Amino acid sequence: MTEDQFETIAIHAGQEPDPTTGAAVVPIYATSTYVQEAPGVHKGYEYSRTDNPTRTALQTQLAALEGVGEGDDGGCVATSSGLAATAMIGYLLGPGDHIVLPNDAYGGTFRLVASVLTEHGIEWTAGDLSSVDGIASAVRPNTKLIWVETPTNPLLRVIDIAEAARVAEESGAWLVVDNTFATPYLQQPLSLGADMVVHSSTKYLGGHSDTVGGAIVTNDGELYERLRFLQNATGPVPGPFDAYLVLRGVKTLAVRMERHNHNAGMIARFLEDDPRVAHVWYPGLPDDPGHATARTQMSGFGGMISFTPSGGLDAAESIAARTRLFFLAESLGGVESLVEMPAAMTHLSVEGTDLEVPPDLVRLSVGIEHVDDLLSDLDRALG
Repeated sequence: MTEDQFETIAIHAGQEPDPTTGAAVVPIYATSTYVQEAPGVHKGYEYSRTDNPTRTALQTQLAALEGVGEGDDGGCVATSSGLAATAMIGYLLGPGDHIVLPNDAYGGTFRLVASVLTEHGIEWTAGDLSSVDGIASAVRPNTKLIWVETPTNPLLRVIDIAEAARVAEESGAWLVVDNTFATPYLQQPLSLGADMVVHSSTKYLGGHSDTVGGAIVTNDGELYERLRFLQNATGPVPGPFDAYLVLRGVKTLAVRMERHNHNAGMIARFLEDDPRVAHVWYPGLPDDPGHATARTQMSGFGGMISFTPSGGLDAAESIAARTRLFFLAESLGGVESLVEMPAAMTHLSVEGTDLEVPPDLVRLSVGIEHVDDLLSDLDRALG
């Protein structure tokens, strides 16, 4: 039995001591099959595509952190990657169904929807979902799914989850919130009316850039059972070692997010005040368009920052090449700081579309190093 504070849930939910050995850490159950007492009679596990005890512990932990407790309807389905989770939600749709996307969605999400799901007769529209009118105007009579990132990737726009949920309910659509940037420590979309929450657990949940995984959490029992069926039927499951790494990472999520928040806030203010920087996107800045909404639905502003330098593309490329502590790499959410240029890297798939991002946009994943060292690194790279 766990208590109800986030940090306690992260360490104890689904992670009781092993009943056989007393091990305090959930074991890595590296097995594909399980001995049955008789045909069809087993101890809850028969084949590791369907269930694995290490994965079960992770799913219990993540469901609890998103507000789905023991005995509640719904739960978590852990997957082999964030895009595998997105694809599983796509399996819920059929020909003629319509998806609403934000117009600065993650490039991988856009690629899946525009280049894969459309081949199966699924339609989509991208719009500015940072206003209620923008959400409503993107909805069609056949809209089945409204996909929200908040903050968005890479322009850090904040979408009002409660208002999006209201529009979705009125439209008879599901609201899915990609909560990767915020994590359940900063934001719990199910409590604001979302039907499903998606994570790339590769990012902040794992937190150490050493595993790839994803997850879907829902408090709708019928949706949960359908997702469980799809997981078993299509097979995008994480291995037990990957599940273990995310379990381990989540135990320190709260303390890591506090440092990510602190560092990113200081860096965003530094960039905002620097004449070498043309514009900064960070919801923690008081002048940011999403600041008021973020303060309402988030307990912090996260560790992601985007900006454009005053010198344009040449300056952006120079910054990306000159940082030392900010590694030039894709992905985000690890303990180490990363810098990238979305137009040429994570968002190359949106080039030439309505979702195209500025070519001189620089995105920072601010790590948990000492903030003075990170500020010195950026100051030097800005030239």
